[in-house]
Amino acid sequence: MRTRNFVVTGGSGFLGEALALKLRGLGHAVTALSRRANPNLEAAGVRTGQVDLSSDPRDFVTFFEGAEAVFHTAAHVKMWGPYDEFFRGNVIATRNVIEVCRRAGVPRLIFTSSPSVVGDGSDLCNVNETHPFPKRYLANYPKTKALAESEVLAANAPSLRTCALRPHLIFGPGDRNFVPMILERARRGRLIRVGAGKNLADFSFIEDCVAAHLLAEEALAQGGQTSGQAYFISQGEPWPLWDWINEVLRLNGLAAVARSLNTGVAQVLASMLEIAARAGIGPSEPLLTRFLVKEMATHHYFDISKARTQLGYSPKFTMRQALERSFCSANDSRLTALG
Repeated sequence: MRTRNFVVTGGSGFLGEALALKLRGLGHAVTALSRRANPNLEAAGVRTGQVDLSSDPRDFVTFFEGAEAVFHTAAHVKMWGPYDEFFRGNVIATRNVIEVCRRAGVPRLIFTSSPSVVGDGSDLCNVNETHPFPKRYLANYPKTKALAESEVLAANAPSLRTCALRPHLIFGPGDRNFVPMILERARRGRLIRVGAGKNLADFSFIEDCVAAHLLAEEALAQGGQTSGQAYFISQGEPWPLWDWINEVLRLNGLAAVARSLNTGVAQVLASMLEIAARAGIGPSEPLLTRFLVKEMATHHYFDISKARTQLGYSPKFTMRQALERSFCSANDSRLTALG
């Protein structure tokens, strides 16, 4: 295999680190950029750089020189915070990455977006990429990710081919955010089911998510219909969200979620907490937001036919296998027959 040269932004994040390590394991030269140092990448022989992508692009253009493709996974991911911080971390940073790719002559850019860009708070049942962006967002994260995705796809040109992937709820070994947050809240007695608990959700196992990014880069290199396109990515196997959460808790030795809250009540409470946070009353970040309520109580699963057809994406792992790979040792039989 020919040694190739790649840049991965967000190298201190879950996906960015996994992607950089995979590329390095395949024998490629990899540069990973992030705000924080990552000893895991450095130990694996990945060139690293501590960069603020929202700063002057001239400060980091040299990192992109000679790269055949850039995987832009870096993002400002939070449930709450000032709009300016989201705009700077998601939109300005992405604009700068596009500009630097052009300056350095990088031919391909793969952007990690989010299915939340099409979320309006209603059920999303097997929707595909023709589903429009909503007129109004419940949070700054999906709003600014939608703006960033739009700019990436609009930048598509013969000299810089671009595409966007929308993986949903990434989990797996090495996760330091999504599952740890669930476990931390459960241990503190702060995990409460919202709604009836029957809503279906899609998930993305980290190994399949990384594979999807590699397939996207290969498809862009071959030209054709991938350029300028967005793709939903998941295991293609929706599960009841709260069944999945309870299984994760059980596999980590914790009790299932025992308390629940009516969706309407949760919405009213979230609105009050948001108002209080804006007024400087109580926690600066609400314990519950309207966006989070909708994420916990509605269906959100997606049609991945386009990724299967145009990228050749086919999840290697079932949801049960992904859970086993994430939380069970080789001799562990704790996994129940869900799904």
